[in-house]
Order: sequence, then structure tokens, then C-alpha cells
Amino acid sequence: MSPPSVVVFDVNETLSDLSPMAQRFTDVGAPQHLAKLWFASLLRDGFALAAAGASAPFAEIGRGVLRTLLTGVPLDRPLEDAIDHVLAGFSGLGVHSDVVDGVRSLRGLGLRLVTLSNGSASVAETLLTSAGVRGEFEALLSVEDAGVWKPAAGAYQYAAERCGVPVAELMLVAVHPWDVDGAVRAGLRGAWLDRAGAPYPAYLREPTYRAASLTELAAQLAGA
Repeated sequence: MSPPSVVVFDVNETLSDLSPMAQRFTDVGAPQHLAKLWFASLLRDGFALAAAGASAPFAEIGRGVLRTLLTGVPLDRPLEDAIDHVLAGFSGLGVHSDVVDGVRSLRGLGLRLVTLSNGSASVAETLLTSAGVRGEFEALLSVEDAGVWKPAAGAYQYAAERCGVPVAELMLVAVHPWDVDGAVRAGLRGAWLDRAGAPYPAYLREPTYRAASLTELAAQLAGA
């Protein structure tokens, strides 16, 4: 199989390491396990809106979910201040350890690189600039401009239109099986990053590539 011409990266958890967000919850007096519940609930509501033919910004949904989860929790500050503190953590996140070398290796293969996030493009801008790899990406795309969240097909089609290539020339890279599944169903290739060594759900479309890291994925594509 010939390699794709454009690699499309998911951002949250795929490029960014969300583990420091747990500290943001403990900072305000909330249990750290709420961090994972919050992110999962945020995605759930974003997906629900997409299924209903609607959309809302990532930050708006994130704030609303936080307001629900933190209501009744014995916080050390007013609720809205606690919400602001948690959300501010996104701007200080770093990338996973394999991202910098992996991105540069993929770019070294002559591939075009873009991001496509359910979050804002500004978050990706800050993340990649801080990591020193912003220059490797030709565009930072957001579903806010597509009008629908991933994994709806319209989000991936928007990326193809922005890149000026057919969807079959794109490959989505994500740690989320639901994102890979959505991309494959939309006609893209899908690369699943399995950093945790977890099984891929059998009820979802199979990824085109599987790798434990971005550097491993680059090596697979180099040998294609």
C-alpha cells in the first residue's frame, strides 16, 4: 500500500498528554478521578450534539460539564473560579514523549501534516509551538470551522477540502478508536496509536495501521 499524502492528527490525548489535568482538579479540592470522567463526559455531549445535527465549541461544553460535576463538591474556592482553573490547564499541557521525534520523522518522509481537533485551533497552536514542532504542520484545523464534531463524516471531509485532496489521500492518526473508526468509515485511512497496550474494540472498523508510538508509525510508513 502506498503511503498517504496527508497525515491528519487528532490533538487531545493523541498529541497532548492530558495526565496533568488530574492535578487541576485536586488543586481546587475535587477528587482527581473526576478528570477522566470530565473528559469522557465532554466527548459524550459533543458526540450527542453531532448525532442530533448540532454543534457547540469544545470549551463551552467543557465548562458546562465541569459546572455539573463540581456542583456539590466541597471546593476550596467559588465554583466559577474552580472551573476557570481547571480549563486553564489546557494551555499548559505538553506533548507525549514520542511526538517530537515522530512528527519530524513523518515530515521527513515528505508527508504533509495537519491537525484536526474537536477543540480549538489555538490550543493546538500553543501545544505545538511549545514543543518546537509547529513549523512541521501546514495547517491546524478545528471542527469549529467544519460545523460538526468528529467522528461525523463531515469533519473529515472538511479536512480533505482544506487540504485540497480526496479523502482517500488522508490518514487520520489518533489514540481514540472511535476517531479511527469514524475516519475509516468516511473513506480515510486510519492509524491507531496504542500507547496503553489496550485491545481495539471489535465492533469498530479496523485501523489501516497500528503502532505503539508515532516513531513506530513513521517506521512502518517508511517501509511501505
